[in-house]
Amino acid sequence: MSTRVLLWTDTPAAYLDAIAAADLTSRVKVEALGRKETPNQAQRAETEAMLSWGAPPGLLPQMPKLRWAQALTAGVEGWLALPDLPPPLTLTCARGTHRESMAENILGALFYLTKPYAAIVEDQKSSKWVRRVATPLAGQTLGILGLGAIGQQVAGIAKAIGMRVIGTKRRTEELPGVDAVLPPERTDEVLAQSDYVLLLLPATPDTDNFMEARRFGQMKPGAWLLNFGRGHLIRDDDLIAAVSGKRIAGAILDVFRQEPLPVEHPFWTTPGIVVLPHIGGGHPRRDTVVAKLFVDNLTRFLNGEPLNEVVDRGAGY
Repeated sequence: MSTRVLLWTDTPAAYLDAIAAADLTSRVKVEALGRKETPNQAQRAETEAMLSWGAPPGLLPQMPKLRWAQALTAGVEGWLALPDLPPPLTLTCARGTHRESMAENILGALFYLTKPYAAIVEDQKSSKWVRRVATPLAGQTLGILGLGAIGQQVAGIAKAIGMRVIGTKRRTEELPGVDAVLPPERTDEVLAQSDYVLLLLPATPDTDNFMEARRFGQMKPGAWLLNFGRGHLIRDDDLIAAVSGKRIAGAILDVFRQEPLPVEHPFWTTPGIVVLPHIGGGHPRRDTVVAKLFVDNLTRFLNGEPLNEVVDRGAGY
């Protein structure tokens, strides 16, 4: 009997193609459902595996046969916040599937801060020839809070252009391109040494408001904060105070507590804060990359084998 699989996404084509390429079509019965639609009674009753951005409260307990859900994102705080997330449900995430695009966008942010191209474009609008000097990244220290898959990808690139890279990781180990890997308890040391602090921490109760007034005070006065992790890692008011008071140079933010960022939010108008519209992990082939992980997990699921990127509910990611 075929396993019932629900693709709850507006872009199912890449996943259907990957299922066919893996020769799994005969072993599964696949249904696709638009993201704004709701599973019907039959889908709730029969679905055994699901690919989805998330689920509303009250739905998952109505899916008695659902044994595995594949999240389309690396962060799963929305799933874990569900009051009725079934304990037996295996939840996997898309960890690592956007490491290349994220790393490139982070590198772009570093170049934006140190190379005068934006100012030169403005000069050109007025036909002005203004000599500007770029700041080298080589020799500067990049501190990465959260040396997971993306952090390690960024570290390799940063090291290749001559930066010193340090950072934190729950399980300390030597990593390629990283000069020093410290436990989270030594975060203050990373902050004190870094010219650029990159936030890539997961969303957990322990990381809520992780960057607040005291930690901003540990940073160099000329240092920049880059948040490509989760919006709730920062206490917004404390960041605004740190930037406005020149306690740090400024910040580039790609993630926020509420998205889209409300028009009245002071991040928009605070000099020294750059607002990005959550561009970090997106790219035209993202579904194709996630589909590889999904189909590998689907094959494992059908064969009764352990799945990859299983979420640790206790750890929160």
